[in-house]
Amino acid sequence: MLLELHVKNLALIEQADVEFGNGLNILTGETGAGKSILIGSVNLALGQKAPRDMIRGGADYAYVELIFSVEDEKREALAALDVYPDEDGQIILSRKIMPSRSISKINDETITSARLKQITGLLIDIHGQHEHQSLLHVSKHLEILDTYAKSRTGQLKKELSAVYQEYKTLRAELEAACGDQESRKREADFLQFEIEEIERAELKPGEEEHLTEQYRRCVNGRKIIESLSAAYDAVDTDGIGRALHQVSEVVSYDDQLKGIQDQLYDAESILNDIHHAIGAYLDEVEFDENALVQMEERLDLIHGLQSKYGSTLEKINQALEEKKTRLEQLEHFDEYRRKTEIQYKKVTEQLDKLCEKLSKERQEAAKGLTEKIRAGLVDLNFLDVSFSMEFRRLDHFTAGGYDEAEFMISTNPGEPQRSLGQVASGGELSRIMLAIKTVLADSDDIPTLIFDEIDTGISGRTAQKVSEQLAIISRNHQVICITHLPQIAAMADCHYEIAKSADGGKTRTRIHALDESAMTSELARLLGGVQITDAVVQNASEMKRLAEKTKQALLQK
Repeated sequence: MLLELHVKNLALIEQADVEFGNGLNILTGETGAGKSILIGSVNLALGQKAPRDMIRGGADYAYVELIFSVEDEKREALAALDVYPDEDGQIILSRKIMPSRSISKINDETITSARLKQITGLLIDIHGQHEHQSLLHVSKHLEILDTYAKSRTGQLKKELSAVYQEYKTLRAELEAACGDQESRKREADFLQFEIEEIERAELKPGEEEHLTEQYRRCVNGRKIIESLSAAYDAVDTDGIGRALHQVSEVVSYDDQLKGIQDQLYDAESILNDIHHAIGAYLDEVEFDENALVQMEERLDLIHGLQSKYGSTLEKINQALEEKKTRLEQLEHFDEYRRKTEIQYKKVTEQLDKLCEKLSKERQEAAKGLTEKIRAGLVDLNFLDVSFSMEFRRLDHFTAGGYDEAEFMISTNPGEPQRSLGQVASGGELSRIMLAIKTVLADSDDIPTLIFDEIDTGISGRTAQKVSEQLAIISRNHQVICITHLPQIAAMADCHYEIAKSADGGKTRTRIHALDESAMTSELARLLGGVQITDAVVQNASEMKRLAEKTKQALLQK
């Protein structure tokens, strides 16, 4: 679950620290106080693109930090992504946003955006203000079904995806084989030229590195000789010899001079060794201009092959084998095409069977999914609703099968089921998405769910039903929800107020946890608006009491 959120220098937020609790966490505040900025900060930490103007005016950077507590059942999945909680079982995720770039880290290790999304996908799920609009896209419906049915279809989808890749490769090979005989002859001639070019070079492992080192030495040969000659003269031992002679003359008069005499002996020995080594190097070294030219030509050849076939010897050799294989195919074209067609037919049949099997599994799973969604919709005040999923077969294969699936709904008795876009309003779509999230939460193990203004377009009894649904989800998940409705806020296990204030000419957004008394006061504000009377406060208190009673009843179900 999400334990803490720390935000610094983000839009109106100078600094905010929130410690979230178990169950249902509610965030409320006046319009424009910064509620969406707070949830936006979580999205930024999860890798969402960060606009430059999100950095607070006058600040050099913005910073968001999330601290998660990880349960044992999540550790194996995280370990597969090479992520390990600290000794306290926590994972710290941070993002520093600067004008020119941003840096994301997990437990102080910098990570890429793609890897970040993989990891956080195991920990948190955010339902944004407009996410319900995605239900208007039919592709989203199949994605929802596959998420629900992943335990029964996950392995089958992996197998199908692998066969589909093979199918695509064979299809591309057959399409490429449709060229005329003249074009195949041209391709074969060019392949033969490339093969001979690589083989004629007779490249050897480590050759480029060795030649580069030798070439650098030859190019700088004159400088080497000049510098070493000066060094040879500098380490001449005549001076040390004279010093040693002078000290030896007087060492018998003072025992302390023995140490100096020994050091001079050592220095003379070391300098003699260096002097001889430099001299030997200068005697042996030769810088042949012809050899330099040959090295240049050889390196040019190697670099030319690298630019054409691969940056390393391994890649060049791999390209060579691929070209030999292709040339053999062209030289025995009829046999190659016949074998490819046989294999393509075999793989197509295998793919079709897997797609059929996956489709049957999906259609069976869809019965359970749609019935659970329908029941959830009834709980959300869709009284006479029918809900199902319609399947259609695509005219082509995909990596996910050949299914196209679409949710169908009827909200009134006697009316035929139609697509969501034809029937549902924005508020209804929001409730449908909540019902889907509730169903998926039962089969999903993501510990933290965030709902950003799930209550858009609803009120009254429907709002009460939404609050009960959120309370049900929060029995097995940590739920964080931004709302402006008192019916939902009353269900809070933990309640936070987001407030905006002006101080010293600057606008700041702050957030703080509410105790029981403050919760009632905030409910009164949501109920009463500008003028909060004793009656409104009493109503708020009663609403909170009834909400607690409702939660207890839900726990007993």
